Amino acid sequence: MAFDAKSKMDKTIEGLKNEMNTIRTGRASASLFDKVRVDYYGAKSPLSQVAQISIPEARSVVISPFDKSLITEIEKAILVADLGLNPSNDGKVIRIAIPALTADRRKELVKQAKSVGENYKTTIRNIRRDGNDDLKKQQKAGEITEDQLKKETDDLQKLTDKYIAEIQTVCDAKEKEIMA
Repeated sequence: MAFDAKSKMDKTIEGLKNEMNTIRTGRASASLFDKVRVDYYGAKSPLSQVAQISIPEARSVVISPFDKSLITEIEKAILVADLGLNPSNDGKVIRIAIPALTADRRKELVKQAKSVGENYKTTIRNIRRDGNDDLKKQQKAGEITEDQLKKETDDLQKLTDKYIAEIQTVCDAKEKEIMA
């Protein structure tokens, strides 16, 4: 049981790290565009599947579509994604200058990162709750003793505390990165 909870918690941490990568920090990064979906012949496709994203400088991004007819669709998708970026194209590639973050925007991004962190903490707690419910059912069914129930519950709580601390570490690192 605890192994199942551990694997679910590991996946939760991976999800958190992926989501944190999509939050802007004032520096150019290809992961900023992970959530951007482009309308590609009627299907919403990730930007990385329809174009090459390169970072020539710290504050600029160049997006080279594999199909030049997609340039306007890619621009629309970036604007719709509400990343606070203004794409411009020269007919072949899309260039995006990453503006410096204002103090207010940094505070908004820190709030967003904290909110994401809290959501993931809730997910970890839900995994713990499900695990505890599972253990109680096993105890009622006579599969485990009361002592085993207590030990497993304590182990699950320690695991939960460890992952909550890891989430906090990831959130603190992102906050530092945003405020830098």
